[in-house]
Formats: sequence, C-alpha cells, structure tokens
Amino acid sequence: MRYLRFTILIIVSLLLVLTSIPALAQTYYFSVDEEYVQVYLESDGSMRIEYIYVFTNDRSASPIEFVDIGLPNYEYDLSSIYGWINDQPIKHVAHSELVSPGIELGLQSYAIQPGASGEVKASIGRVEGVVFDDYDDPNYASVRFSPNWYDKQNVFGKTDLTVIFHLPPGVQSEEPRWHSSPNGWPETPETGFDADGRIIYIWRNPSANAYTQYIFGASFPRNYIATGSISKPVPEGEFFEPSRPSGITSEGIFAFLCVGGILLAFVGFIALAVRSDQKRKLAYLPPKLAIEGHGIKRGLTAIESAILLETPLDRVLTMILFSVIKKNAAQVVSEDPLKIERITPQPEGLRPYEEDFLKAMIDEEPRKRRGALQEVMVSLVKSVQKKMKGFSLKESRNYYQSIMKKAWQQVEEAKTPEVRSKLFDEGLEWTMLDRDFDDRTRRVFRTGPVFVPIWWGRYSPSSAPVGRTISTPSTGVPSAPSPRVSLPQLPGAEFAASMVNGVQNAASSMVSNITGFTNGVTKTTNPPPPPSRSRSGWSSGGSGGSCVCACACACAGCACACAGGGR
Repeated sequence: MRYLRFTILIIVSLLLVLTSIPALAQTYYFSVDEEYVQVYLESDGSMRIEYIYVFTNDRSASPIEFVDIGLPNYEYDLSSIYGWINDQPIKHVAHSELVSPGIELGLQSYAIQPGASGEVKASIGRVEGVVFDDYDDPNYASVRFSPNWYDKQNVFGKTDLTVIFHLPPGVQSEEPRWHSSPNGWPETPETGFDADGRIIYIWRNPSANAYTQYIFGASFPRNYIATGSISKPVPEGEFFEPSRPSGITSEGIFAFLCVGGILLAFVGFIALAVRSDQKRKLAYLPPKLAIEGHGIKRGLTAIESAILLETPLDRVLTMILFSVIKKNAAQVVSEDPLKIERITPQPEGLRPYEEDFLKAMIDEEPRKRRGALQEVMVSLVKSVQKKMKGFSLKESRNYYQSIMKKAWQQVEEAKTPEVRSKLFDEGLEWTMLDRDFDDRTRRVFRTGPVFVPIWWGRYSPSSAPVGRTISTPSTGVPSAPSPRVSLPQLPGAEFAASMVNGVQNAASSMVSNITGFTNGVTKTTNPPPPPSRSRSGWSSGGSGGSCVCACACACAGCACACAGGGR
C-alpha cells in the first residue's frame, strides 16, 4: 500500500508538472484599454490605415517587445509604414515573421514591461486591392474592414473601440451607405465631415473586447474611385456593364469630355499628392535645423555639405565611396555586384563616416549592409545637425553652393586638358553637389582627351593605365594634397560617360532601392509627427500583444486585418 501511494504521488506530480508547462510557456497576457482606428479611402482605390492602441501588460506577463499588425493583403507599401511607442519613433519596421500578410514593429528599449501601460501607434500609408464591386448595386463600390483581434486566452478586460471610415473625396452626403453594424454595436454609425470635407462614419463601442472580429463596411458610387482599381467579388458572381447605345451623339461627346476632364483632375490631384509625400520622405534633415542662427558654419567637408544641402543619399553614398578610394583606403574588387576591400596599411586621418562606411561595406549580406549604411547616414545627419547649432542654415547653404560653383568655374575655364583634368579631380566632391552634375560633366568633357586620376583604376579596374605626368598650381577649392602622378588617358566623351554611369550606378549597387533606403533614414532623422485622435486629422496606432492569431476573411470584398504580437 505504501508503494502504491508513493507511485500515485509520483504520477500526480508528473501530471502537475506537465500541465503547468503550457502555463509557464504562455506568459503573454494583457488588456487593450483603447483601440482607435481610422480608415482613409483614397481616390486612387488605395487605403490608409491608422491605429492607436493603449495596452496594459499584466504583472505576471512577459514584456511586449514586438507588435505585429495584420494587413488586408500583400499589396502594401512597407516604406509608407511608420510606428511610434509613447510618441517615440519606432526604428524597426519590417515584414512580420508571425502574421502574414502583416508587418512587425520592434519596440526595442521601449518594450512594455509587466505591470506597465504603453501607447503604440502605427500608420500604414498605402494598401491597394481593397475596393470591390458592391453586391447590391453595380454602380456602387464597397469596402469592408476588420480591425485587429487577438487570441482570447491572451487578453482580458473591455476595450473602448472606435472605428472611423473617411470616404473618398467628393462623395456627397446623400450618396454613401453604411453596412450593418456588428452585434452589440449601435445600429447606425455617427456621421459627419472631417477637416478636408470628407464624409466620415464613426462606430464606437466602449464595451467591446479585443478578441472578437468586428467587420465594418460602406458603399459609395464607383465613379469616385479610379478606373481599374475596383475588384470583383469572387464567390457571388460578377456584375456586367450596362448596355451602351451604338451611335455617338453630341451629348455623348460632351459627357465624355466632362468625365474625361474630371478624371484628369483626379489623376493630377493624386499625382501631386504622391509626389508631395515622396518629397517629404526624401527630406532627411529635421525641421529644427532650419531654426535660424547667425553666421556661416565653415569647415564642413564636401560630404557634410552634401547633407546640409539635402543632396539625394545615393549621391552622398557615392561621394563617400569615391572619398575612401581616393584616399587609398579601399579598392573595388567587383563592379557588379559592387564589392570593395580595405587596402593595408590604412591611411591616417579617415573621418568617422568614412570608417563606418568601410565597416558597413565589408558585410556582403545585402540586408545587413543596407541597415549598416542607413546607420552611417543617420549618424552623419546627426553630426551635421550638431555642428550647425547656432549657425544660419540659409547663409551656410549659400556658402557651400558658392564653393561648388567655383569648383565648376575653374574646371570650365581651364586652358588645357591636363589642367582641366586635374582641377576636376581635386574638386570632384564639390562638383558632385551640383544637381546638374551628370549633364554638366558630359558638356565639359564632350571633346578632347581626359587624363583620368590614378585612383580611378581602384574604382574601375578596367581603366587602362596609360598616361603622362601633370602638375598644376593649387586652387582655392578645398581638397586633399595632390602629388604628381601618372594619369590614364581617355577620350573626353568616354570618360564623361564612365563617370556619370559610375555615379548613377554605385549607390544602387550598394543598397538596391534608394527610395526605401532614404525612407529608412528619414524615419529616424525626420519622422512625421505622431498622429493624434482627432477625427478630422491624422490618427494612427499599432496593435500590440503577444499572441498568435488566426486571421481569415470570410467575406468577398472584405479588407481585414488581424492581430499578431510580441515574441
């Protein structure tokens, strides 16, 4: 009997241990105190989604280190997505490893600790393929959207949930229709207008929960959405175009011209908005740098001046590449794909951004190198910002623009090919500040021979080392000392083409997508302001939590999002 009781005790203990393993492994438990979602339906058929989430992490739970946000489909633009944690920009924004389709926000040092609360925001700037034919009216289009939801075992408490639809620009108050509200919600949404005059539908339930999928929808005339952006629902058949008269009348021509003019106006408006958004993403200097001080900040290098002038980052990367090669710190060992190696012994006096650039370029894994080069650019921007403190941005920019113009002037006024070649070599980094560098180089060197700098062979190994020794007096253009060297000789047009192509292709070989690269830098150095809860303005947020989610859209024409979470 004693042995039997002992055996039973062992078995019970083992069962207790085994049943406790899931509880020990599952340490994610949180409440979603508030969820605020705004859905902007744009004229081009895309959707902008903005979330605000307020999380409270349970005292017994693990830190919330990652936030995964499910997206309606794979047609989203990762470079348009931003995140904030307690109004601090989130640097890690990537495709989610847990939610597909979806993205992840890495909270890093701002992880929400046990017992703490945090406000996570996210702005998903562009998702396409979300507008569908309306089931009931072929002249209408519809959108259905479901905010994130979570596994029930990971969340507790009630959620004050607000969902706001901003209908496409131009929709009139009597035209749109809202879809039936989810169970437990008010039968009809609150209606109104935002600051841009767009109709909005507002659903709010202070007693919602974070583990139920709620679906919201609206329909509106399809003529407010760009042609070709409306998809057909899969399971319930297709709509057919109405019959058209075979003849062409003057009324038809007039209608065609009117509709065509409206469509052109919409296209122009969309193109202008896209261009403005892209321009903002390429502005990597923070606005506070524009607060005027006094006097000129002298002594910046050509590369630091490029940052001050907000030269495109592909040009800046190429300038740094040329700089380390000219200083005999590195050489190109493969032009396509671009690979470089350090030259030993290393020269003295390399600048911090040149050292960091060399370290970044050694890593041949594209994603890691891209991230390392972004860090180089972020550090360089912050360094220039610090050096400019107390100085006039306008006066300093004009000063370095004048150095660039002087460098070009000396090259263009040179009397012989030898002198022109040497002056171009000495002032290369300064002439590269010119936005018209490509065409100007072609014009200056369209005729006559060019004596190519000896360092060019370290950049372009195919250059022929045939040349002669030249020497010219020093100029007022800032440059490193130039010893007497034997320079390879090329026809002017061939050299110009080689130089221009080298400048254009070098950066793309380093980072592939320069727009996405620049956007990654801008997210840190000049992020957009954190959105607010205003119904008429920007609003965004993130989904948090540490859970696995089964995200499925059971309806045609339904744009759903689901929740993922921390690791």
